[in-house]
Amino acid sequence: QVQLVESGGGLVQPGGTLRLSCAASGSIFSTDVMGWYRQAPGKQRELVATVTRGGTTNYADAVKGRFTISRDNAKNMVYLQMNSLKPEDTAVYYCNVRRREGYLSTNVDYWGQGTQVTVSS
Repeated sequence: QVQLVESGGGLVQPGGTLRLSCAASGSIFSTDVMGWYRQAPGKQRELVATVTRGGTTNYADAVKGRFTISRDNAKNMVYLQMNSLKPEDTAVYYCNVRRREGYLSTNVDYWGQGTQVTVSS
């Protein structure tokens, strides 16, 4: 069982910064991929960034050059540093753990409760 708790969301002006944190508890496998997704009202949940245990990262085009994902394997934590925030970054941000399970190697996702990020003047 995996439990994820996000923190660090809030209200920030355009051009500002926020740092999101996610604490994972339970059994985290060495092959698990951790990441951040976001969902704005009326829109589909979308990938923001992912990171492997070894530090390989992947970013959505919309956040490249502005956001940085990092992972502390010893503490089972993942972070999202968000710089130069824009109003279109406003969304609920969710921490994610993706695991491959079973004989068919099916992807299984675990989600946090989400934290609200609002970018507005």
